[in-house]
Amino acid sequence: MKRSERVITVKLCFAAALASFLAGCITNPETGRRQLLLVPESEMTQLGMNSFNQMKQEVPISKDARANELVQRVGKRIASVVNLPGAQWEFVVFESKEANAFCLPGGKIGIYTGILPLTKDDAGLAAVMGHEVAHATLQHGRERISEGITTQVIGQGLGAAVNAADPRWTGAFNQLYSPAAQLGVALPHSRTQESEADWRGLIYMAKAGYDPEASVAFWERFAAFNKQAGGTPWFLRTHPLDETRIQNLKQRMPEAKAQFKPSSSRRDESRVRSPKSN
Repeated sequence: MKRSERVITVKLCFAAALASFLAGCITNPETGRRQLLLVPESEMTQLGMNSFNQMKQEVPISKDARANELVQRVGKRIASVVNLPGAQWEFVVFESKEANAFCLPGGKIGIYTGILPLTKDDAGLAAVMGHEVAHATLQHGRERISEGITTQVIGQGLGAAVNAADPRWTGAFNQLYSPAAQLGVALPHSRTQESEADWRGLIYMAKAGYDPEASVAFWERFAAFNKQAGGTPWFLRTHPLDETRIQNLKQRMPEAKAQFKPSSSRRDESRVRSPKSN
């Protein structure tokens, strides 16, 4: 291919990428932020179901009746106050020492037993599950995959442009582009999504009747746990610094408090301690 033809090809690729980008951008009604959502929601739901089913085959599911009942109770209460059309909510407790939880598209939520000693009670678990449910309602998984596709397409276009200008620089570009995109775009945006999930999760737990102040208490316990485990440099983190997210939650607390309407049954539940808690 002649150099002029390569340049034309590069321009066409960028034009196609730009058209896809503009067509895929929508404004999220809960956050007001523009999101790139190129992948159909139905495909994401199916992907989430397949991945979750595979995980249930590969990772032991907890047989602790108290833990399972707790997660089902809190998860269903949180899910009842959100709007996610087509969601097939499923809450599973996985046997693992890892202090973590996760969300897959379509309403698939996994809780590791290792996080239960940190959640302590229903309200603490509601902080975690509200955060995970928020990832689902805010379409964060769909957004990450869409952005990954866009980053790949842009990388291919830029690589072709570099090659067209001077093939000697192609190798260096290929080595630098991926880490630069990760540090400059993917990780900062991941932290943005986590902050959004913290905020909306705080609102969800309050609407479900759990005291939002319990969210701050949980993240303070989690921060202490992270300090003991050793930290990751801030610029390599997928999550905001613990101190930052705690401060952000405190700033959002008046908004959450305004939507907090506890019932007598929910106050009783808040005193039930999580399994394996101290």
